[in-house]
Amino acid sequence: MGDYLRPTSLEEALGALIRPWTVLAGGTDFYPARVGRAIDDNLLDITAIAALRGISADAEGWRLGATTTWSELIETALPPLFDGLKQAAREVGGRQIQNAGTLAGNLCNASPAADGVPPLLALGAEIELAGRAGTRRLPLAAFITGNRRTVRAPGELLVAIHVPKPARPARSAFLKLGARRYLVISIAMAAATLEIEDGRVAAARIAVGACSAVAQRLAALEAALVGAALDPGIGDRVDAAHLAPLAPIDDVRASAAYRRDAVVTLLRRLLRSFS
Repeated sequence: MGDYLRPTSLEEALGALIRPWTVLAGGTDFYPARVGRAIDDNLLDITAIAALRGISADAEGWRLGATTTWSELIETALPPLFDGLKQAAREVGGRQIQNAGTLAGNLCNASPAADGVPPLLALGAEIELAGRAGTRRLPLAAFITGNRRTVRAPGELLVAIHVPKPARPARSAFLKLGARRYLVISIAMAAATLEIEDGRVAAARIAVGACSAVAQRLAALEAALVGAALDPGIGDRVDAAHLAPLAPIDDVRASAAYRRDAVVTLLRRLLRSFS
């Protein structure tokens, strides 16, 4: 049996990281992966650190604390910019998982099918990492580097997610495809954030998950949407050629070919939801 530590301050947690620990931010992925065997990890439980929880805003944008749960996100009054992230939050397991699972845990777990990643990419989110030498910020797109891989160093903790304030009024949306409606791992998912001016798209950020080792932005589709009117025809701008950054695989949930076809349909439906 390994050691267990539940610090109440960030300083105490970072001080502990001079030795190897498995960071626990909710445990909704950690415990199911160890069913049937003894847990011998040294566990650093960061859920008692008040500074890592909650959502705040200033003139630059919003700060989402690392251990904010999905339920807390859903219940927080936020502008339409966050509608897509809230839709994704409602897809993260059942209510019990949403009550315990955290934003940071979803990102650090770095699953290709992590529901929180595409909407946060579409929000242009940045990650704040803290270590004993100080803090650093980097785009979410640079944080997750592969299946279950991130750039977080052994002595660092993810302490916050930052969402910048868009230049214009903006809305977002999220759609997920699974084998059933709820409590399922994604076959494919898509998220969009649209900045709107005079009833047209002034800027777009589109991200697709579960169709490559890391969720991907679709830059060509984003460019194709600029100037589009927010009417049902906006979905017709999606073309299979826009999916070039994706690399779907065959697995037990779906074939690569099915995923490619499904993503086109998801994206068209997602964009039509803005009209």
